[in-house]
Amino acid sequence: MKTKLSMVVLAAIGMVSLGNAVELKTTGEAVVYGQTSDAGANDLFDKAGSAANVGLRVNVAGDLGNDVGIGVEGVALGTLGLEKNLVSNVMQTAGNSGELNDAALSQIYVTKKIDNTTLKLGRQELPAAVSPLAFSEDWNVFKNTYDAAVAINSDLPDTTLVGAWVSSNGDNDRSNLSGYINSTTRGAVEGGGYMLTAVNKSIKELPFTLSYYDLEKVAGGEAGNAIWASTKVDAGLPVTLALQGGQINPENALKETNAFGAEIGAKVDVFDLGLAYSSVDDGALGVVNTGGVKTPLFTQMVANEGAIARDADTVVLKASTPIGAGTVSAAYGMVSAGAANSDTQELNLAYGFKAMGTDMLLAYVNQDGDAATAENNIVRFVSRYNF
Repeated sequence: MKTKLSMVVLAAIGMVSLGNAVELKTTGEAVVYGQTSDAGANDLFDKAGSAANVGLRVNVAGDLGNDVGIGVEGVALGTLGLEKNLVSNVMQTAGNSGELNDAALSQIYVTKKIDNTTLKLGRQELPAAVSPLAFSEDWNVFKNTYDAAVAINSDLPDTTLVGAWVSSNGDNDRSNLSGYINSTTRGAVEGGGYMLTAVNKSIKELPFTLSYYDLEKVAGGEAGNAIWASTKVDAGLPVTLALQGGQINPENALKETNAFGAEIGAKVDVFDLGLAYSSVDDGALGVVNTGGVKTPLFTQMVANEGAIARDADTVVLKASTPIGAGTVSAAYGMVSAGAANSDTQELNLAYGFKAMGTDMLLAYVNQDGDAATAENNIVRFVSRYNF
């Protein structure tokens, strides 16, 4: 389905472009991404525990007229030979050929606007705001994408409806390196699924988002469904409050998974402060992005997804403040595991800044816990030049 859908869109773009003058806009970014970890027997900055990529992303989008648009995005990922002496792995690959230097079409789509409805067909990014259980993650070199057919409608007052068919399990041709401690019990969505999301802003102080998924195959079963809801209270108070929750229900005699989360935020002088909490019961499946590795939980940190996604209560303290040319952020999370009886802690420190027109990120992660394999330090460097 995935390959066929992309080929159909590519053929449609070709035929339409031949007969129309297309005004195209080109954007993109060049990325250098490196990470080292001392998990297991590795030491920081040793070749065995280090991974790196250089990448180039180019996006071309245009308006064909008659409310029809097109978009094509390609990515190229390589190593510049770093794997020979400095690293032993890559953060992300561009294809399934096994080659460290490869390229792929990460997006290729056609859009059509009909009255208050916009249709988008092809390989595309899915934002977490409207698709919380099948979304494009931005933590790696480039975002993962999906073959999907999406319809967005705004006929109802103060309401946006998003319906979608999402094919398979995300862009599996471009893998994401995870490799962090703790495993997540995930449900592979082998046959894709339907999604319906409603975003309602009738009550200005209490907008909410509600998503429902009907899944063809979950964890080897015949079918399953999931529901997820979120809201952010905006009552003009000195603090903000956000709530989220949902259920993942595989229909093959596996136990459903229930989750709840809350987050409080406040600004004190030059500091942005936050306190987040999540609770996920011991259902069969973890609360994880079906096409990636991260969770939609407020308590998601740099590397704690394996610990928080199932059978866990988590608390995270957050703070950030501007310093110099950028922003320093810190977060500390504590996870209380259930049946696993293996609590973990994580500390995140990051400095994001702009230099010579380039977005830079330096990050440090420390993980520790009851399990002998829990101790882990991660150092990450990312440089992005947008054009």
